[in-house]
Amino acid sequence: MKYENILSETKNGITTIIINRPSKLNALNRETIQELHDAFEDAENSSKTKVIIITGSGEKAFVAGADISEFADFSIEEGGKLAAKGQELLFDFVANLSTPVIAAVNGFALGGGLELAMAAHFRIASENAKMGLPEVSLGVIPGYGGTQRLPQLVGKGRAMEMIMTAGMIDANQALQYGLVNHVTTPEELLELAEKLAGKIMRNSSVAIASAIRAINANFEDGENGFDIEIEEFGNCFGTEDFKEGTQAFLQKRKAEFPGK
Repeated sequence: MKYENILSETKNGITTIIINRPSKLNALNRETIQELHDAFEDAENSSKTKVIIITGSGEKAFVAGADISEFADFSIEEGGKLAAKGQELLFDFVANLSTPVIAAVNGFALGGGLELAMAAHFRIASENAKMGLPEVSLGVIPGYGGTQRLPQLVGKGRAMEMIMTAGMIDANQALQYGLVNHVTTPEELLELAEKLAGKIMRNSSVAIASAIRAINANFEDGENGFDIEIEEFGNCFGTEDFKEGTQAFLQKRKAEFPGK
């Protein structure tokens, strides 16, 4: 599929999706959000994709935010629809994919950019990364899941401070907060993402999908995460991956999982 604002390439089981609007610091507009949805959906449905890496082109920005010019004159109703559609189309969609998603944060990840990174299953960052949710400085709040995912990741107090001050934190502070898992040089960022993807790909993609569903259930209203864990644990016993994994262990050999 041809895209205007993103690049997508699959190699050795890894689909790398790059937001490619460097002149706009990779800001998210409607078209880019739709293209990202399509690229993530294609990767999710592809038997060739075991892990997805999302990053931004260049070293200046992962995503510097949403394209404000698109919604500066919106009404209350239009604003609500913008948030609802964006969450459904991209942010919640990414968070609930069964294929693992790693966000490789390079440069600025602000507003919708940080919200996209937080929708990924985990994040790594380059040393020059700067992260924040500056929406209150524009008279609005984060609308793509930021008020929910940031407290889940860094705690209520830190999230309150970050959102209310509209300030940015650097990569090392993000690491201290638990917002990112690793910090590395800009040159080694994608290399580290691919190394982590390689470790993931050694394991059962079916079991990983079950783990994602169980972990996510703990953060969903009306869901009992323990019950979902029990259900997903039981379901694993009916899979070819479970048969292969247990037989490989008992036979003292490396497991060869069937995959997606």
